[in-house]
Amino acid sequence: MDSPSSTTRIAARSSMIDSIRGCGLSGMRIDKEDLRRKLSIPEYLRVAMSNAIRRKEGEPPADTCQSDVIVDGNGVQPPEAPMVVFINSRSGGRHGPELKERLQELMGKEQVFDLSEVKPHEFVQYGLACLEKLAELGDFCAKDTRQKMRIVVAGGDGTVGWVLGSVGELNKQGREPVPPVAIIPLGTGNDLSRSFGWGGSFPFAWKSAVKRTLQRASAGPICRLDSWHAVIQMPSGEVVDPPHSLKPTEDCALDQGLQIEGALPEKVNCYEGVFYNYFSIGMDAQVAYGFHHLRNEKPYLAQGPISNKLIYSGYSCTQGWFLTPCISDPNLRGLKNILRMHVKKVNCSEWEQVAVPKSVRAIVALNLHNYASGRNPWGNLSPEYLEKKGFVEAHADDGLLEIFGLKQGWHASFVMVELISAKHIAQAAAIRLEFRGGEWKDAFMQMDGEPWKQPLNRDYSTFVEIKRVPFQSLMISGE
Repeated sequence: MDSPSSTTRIAARSSMIDSIRGCGLSGMRIDKEDLRRKLSIPEYLRVAMSNAIRRKEGEPPADTCQSDVIVDGNGVQPPEAPMVVFINSRSGGRHGPELKERLQELMGKEQVFDLSEVKPHEFVQYGLACLEKLAELGDFCAKDTRQKMRIVVAGGDGTVGWVLGSVGELNKQGREPVPPVAIIPLGTGNDLSRSFGWGGSFPFAWKSAVKRTLQRASAGPICRLDSWHAVIQMPSGEVVDPPHSLKPTEDCALDQGLQIEGALPEKVNCYEGVFYNYFSIGMDAQVAYGFHHLRNEKPYLAQGPISNKLIYSGYSCTQGWFLTPCISDPNLRGLKNILRMHVKKVNCSEWEQVAVPKSVRAIVALNLHNYASGRNPWGNLSPEYLEKKGFVEAHADDGLLEIFGLKQGWHASFVMVELISAKHIAQAAAIRLEFRGGEWKDAFMQMDGEPWKQPLNRDYSTFVEIKRVPFQSLMISGE
């Protein structure tokens, strides 16, 4: 695999420029049949993978790799750029099902997976394993197809993260190469899509743009993306309704290099998950939590990205964030009252405590420069300021998270329109957050847009520990 190039640099862009660039609305005409020949996997391999996924129940991958069409793969020409697409057909408003049909026209029908029917881990466990099995048996076409495989995800940031997490399992299993991923943005924020040049919104002229997007996805340069593993440890007995990105785990040992002060409960509950863009706590997560519940209770209010953003903005104004100095609710006070934070800084193996500014009501650990639909809250910092603060220029593959704070609604509003930068707190290669309830019965948290309400205990601490995943994700640049 080629070494990552300067395309890994992250730059915040406006939604309109992003959409035009990301969706490929300029350039020479692309012939539909030429593109189809370039992308389409031979029928016997498509059928074999489809059968392997369909027959997954109770059968190991090697046994499921059967084709109803028996062909000598060594006599078949492999495609130039084999590709599969995962689509969240419920995203993109009414265009989701139409986009699925359009994609199926441009490649083999079996190469387009609707996530409501086929999950990413099923494709990795059975579909790719089938190709690998045929390659082991001497099928040159299957071997070449597996080596060149690329993936396109049509969905929002959550969908992209879901696919990246499943594909990332190949690293742990030693099943290389890991297919790189491109994006067709169908979500509301689409910050991952913006960060890698695929645009910030679904294009109006999407039918013509799809061909150009697939063309660029077939040949675009490869970038690298850090991913981050979060472990949450809480006293046993606390009830939490975690998002899909968090799973219960028995293995939740915290870093022994940092001494835990105070008594520990006899039993703990632990959850773990991976994020690619940000982890946040405080008021922004509370607004996101309320918005998600409102959208679930009244889905007719949210029919697309524009209506979602309008409802989100209106809902945030009802949560008290703009009136925090005048409100006595303890949950609207600064996080300093409940939070102690330690970090490992760049090129440092020791934990260091970092003061939480008393005015901060939301803290975000950010991996990309794009946050909240393309905003850049960390800002474009001068070399002099970076040197003064001991920071380095931020990149998506630098092994560091940028930690910043938001004070209240007015401060956040000015940050989001990029009139000012957020409150810079630290850059960190690892983070330990310790929460102690006191007057707070719970705190709000979110990972990559998935919020939840985290219960807090008055007597025992809740811990969140964040470390970089050893393997980086491979992204296809859309630029």
